[in-house]
Amino acid sequence: MAEMATARQLGMAVCHDCHILVDWPVLAAGERAHCPRCGAHIHQRKPNSIRRTWALVVASCILYVPANLLPITITSSLGDVQADTIISGIIYFIKSGSFLIAMVIFVASVLVPLMKLLILSGLLLSIRFKSAWRPKERTRLYRLTEVVGRWSMVDIYVVTILVALVKLGALANIDAGPAAGYFAAVVVITMFAARSFDPRLIWDTIEEKHD
Repeated sequence: MAEMATARQLGMAVCHDCHILVDWPVLAAGERAHCPRCGAHIHQRKPNSIRRTWALVVASCILYVPANLLPITITSSLGDVQADTIISGIIYFIKSGSFLIAMVIFVASVLVPLMKLLILSGLLLSIRFKSAWRPKERTRLYRLTEVVGRWSMVDIYVVTILVALVKLGALANIDAGPAAGYFAAVVVITMFAARSFDPRLIWDTIEEKHD
């Protein structure tokens, strides 16, 4: 079966806004190509994709540590103050028999962000070392990071609802801890990291080896 030519091999590019396929123009130094239909900037590959993704992944790794070590909720009731991290909250639900809630929080708040960082790091390293291993599977992993990214905000939603509800009471009070800000930053930055990564770079290595 004959291999299909890519858009770049045919001297073409796809607009990321309106998805029209256009001929790649001859550009002078410093000149940028524009989509003839919507006017957006077009490029055959996302500019500085690897550097920007690495920077965002490293920043997320740094913020991931205080997000899990610092308190995410601070509860005060009748003079008693208790600070809980994400992990201590999971342990509490396990001890109280709420295994489903504990599992949801663990998956969404601990496992998903960690897996996103590991997957993006693995994809970046595979491109750095020009790996030709299973490009379809690596592309599917990238799609997975884009899909599940927003669902790891469940802890922030829960904390927000708890703060709003408990502040209506007179005997108890719940405030968001410092980890909430770090955790929200991890989720948002990893989402940006997934968007800045260009999965077409995975296939560029395959084309180079075939050539």
